Amino acid sequence: MAKSGTEQSAPLFKIIDILFGVAVMGTVGTLIGIIMGGGIMPFASGAGLVLGGFIGFMGGRRFLASILVGTLLGGGLAWFIAGTERISVGAGAGAAMGGFLGVQISMLLDMRAAKKAASEPADPSLSRTIEGA
Repeated sequence: MAKSGTEQSAPLFKIIDILFGVAVMGTVGTLIGIIMGGGIMPFASGAGLVLGGFIGFMGGRRFLASILVGTLLGGGLAWFIAGTERISVGAGAGAAMGGFLGVQISMLLDMRAAKKAASEPADPSLSRTIEGA
């Protein structure tokens, strides 16, 4: 039996999510390693790669996108205010804020969707005017 298009593309989207997570969190881990200096850079980068792969595997696309936006905005703001030598600090701080805000926004969107689903009737063809058996 042939698989439908969505069943065939699901593993591809999972791989893309994992690669996206590895790229974003690996970058954040590298930025943290640069800021901390010394021999912590390989550990921080490796931890970022592993966490990013896991988050991507679990389907945290919105979370990763918020971290990416935070990294870019934080790095750009630090470059604008303090110059090129502080881009990594601003990008790391922006990634942290982006992750925090991403979790909060995702939670609020999930609560809104649950509230909307609870307010809709389960089967619109049934009338709610007749109660009882």
